[in-house]
Amino acid sequence: MCLGIPGQVQEIRDDAGLRMATVDFGGVRREVCLDYTPGAGVGAYVIVHVGFAITEVDEAEARRTLDVLRAMADAVETELGEPLP
Repeated sequence: MCLGIPGQVQEIRDDAGLRMATVDFGGVRREVCLDYTPGAGVGAYVIVHVGFAITEVDEAEARRTLDVLRAMADAVETELGEPLP
């Protein structure tokens, strides 16, 4: 199963020409490439799939999705490598 997980952009930086960010997934932070979402800034919510932000979403949708994913703990743990807090 492949999941797109919403997270909030915490900081953005350039890494050898790639637009990279630290993204918070409700307490779990990961490094994410923002090249596919050039309009995403700090504080924005993005859907992340295999390390790439693929689209922006609003905060309410991100929170609803995280609530559903928490209910599917095994799937999220497999995707992120650890459970959501």
